[in-house]
Amino acid sequence: MARQIRPQTADHDDALIGQALERAGREVFTTTPPRTLKGQINYLIKKLGTARAVAAEIGVTADSVNRYRRGARKHPPKAVQDRITDAVRSRWQPRVRERARRRAAERTGMTVEFRATFGYRAPVGTTDESRERLLTLHLPPAWAGRLLDAQAGRSAESPNEVLAEAAGELYFRERGTRAHHLDVELTGIDYIAARY
Repeated sequence: MARQIRPQTADHDDALIGQALERAGREVFTTTPPRTLKGQINYLIKKLGTARAVAAEIGVTADSVNRYRRGARKHPPKAVQDRITDAVRSRWQPRVRERARRRAAERTGMTVEFRATFGYRAPVGTTDESRERLLTLHLPPAWAGRLLDAQAGRSAESPNEVLAEAAGELYFRERGTRAHHLDVELTGIDYIAARY
């Protein structure tokens, strides 16, 4: 059975890159976020201020939040539990995550693994047919900084453009040692993971 290829926009790819970088930031925690439902709800109330604000964040009523906090209700639906866990992890140790991002941009770089369709603009006589590839790239600090800045909106580049340019330079042109006139276009990311 042939695999269906769905058209994807650069915005979709940028969102996937942003999610991968966010997940990578969550891997650098120095302590574990609260695991119990009561602990997670208490943490969210501390961060957001009120049960109503927590309810708006996770998509339930303020009464449900108060029942979770008191322990009167211990097992929310899986979708709600996932939103609670995600809300906690996205707010947990922001300074630790920011330090890790700075370290990646200034000293260590980051590793990005992704599967996407690559298009090429190449000289006459060579193939420019798009191909799907799975790549694992170690981005040096300069590239990692550009990608993190693009993801945070601190530059005019999109994350997709930076990743395509990095793949072109580091993988396809091998840092300027071959395929000098090859321009790489990155579309249709369907898997991406990052680590820094």
